[in-house]
Amino acid sequence: MAISMTGFGQASRSFAGYTVQIDVKSVNHRYCEIMVRMPREWLKYEDLLKQTVQRKVKRGRVDVFVTIERDASASRSIELNWPLAEAYHTAAEQLKERFGLTDSLTARDLLHIPELVSFQQGEAAAEDEIERELSDCAEEVTEQLVRMRAAEGKHLAADTEQRLHILEGLVEQARQLAPQIVTQYAEKLRARIQDFMQQPVVDETRLATEVALLANRANVDEEMTRLQSHFQQCRELLQSAEPIGRKLDFLVQEMNREVNTIGSKANHAGLTALVVEMKAELEKMREQIQNME
Repeated sequence: MAISMTGFGQASRSFAGYTVQIDVKSVNHRYCEIMVRMPREWLKYEDLLKQTVQRKVKRGRVDVFVTIERDASASRSIELNWPLAEAYHTAAEQLKERFGLTDSLTARDLLHIPELVSFQQGEAAAEDEIERELSDCAEEVTEQLVRMRAAEGKHLAADTEQRLHILEGLVEQARQLAPQIVTQYAEKLRARIQDFMQQPVVDETRLATEVALLANRANVDEEMTRLQSHFQQCRELLQSAEPIGRKLDFLVQEMNREVNTIGSKANHAGLTALVVEMKAELEKMREQIQNME
């Protein structure tokens, strides 16, 4: 089954006062490369995320973005320094009594006292809880990525199958055209000999020998047979459960080699036109295959 290397996924979790969001995107790459970007204080969980993604993704560059936010209301609490407040209140009462002041100390006055109010961090989440939640979130986002890559892979496989069908038609046209090449060459050779010798009589034995040599050099049956074999191998790979991108890329290279050989063997305008069309279809196929895992 063809799987694309292009995909995206997003998932989030809220736990212990944290909101974690993981975004994953993948693009083409020769190998499997996973890059994780996350806050420095959480880097110890990087390998956990990489392993989770790598279990499902065999090829492509995968970028994992981890965003972590802490809920302010859940993460901080207010704590009053009561001994300090009582000391200030006692001092204020003493000042009033000694100097005969009438003003009263208000709560607003007390709140302006340095270090009277402090903000305390809430209880930190346990490490095993963080690992569990991160792992679950990574599993979910990777599943999304895999589903998207599989859906895209179906379109790539369908397009590749269509290219194979077109190529088979072109090869069949070339197969039917091949015998005509020898006949046309024999006629041209006969005409040239007659013009050169200025005689209506041509040595038929020598002509037959030359035509036989050309027929042997211009025979492209082997190349066409190998092309048909490559087409069948492509179809079998498209049904395989293993990563197939590299194997298909190799097969396309082999197909190009056979098509080039056909073009060089048979010096014929019609066959050359078919070779050009084959190479164009192979290039389109190669572009699609380079997106496959």
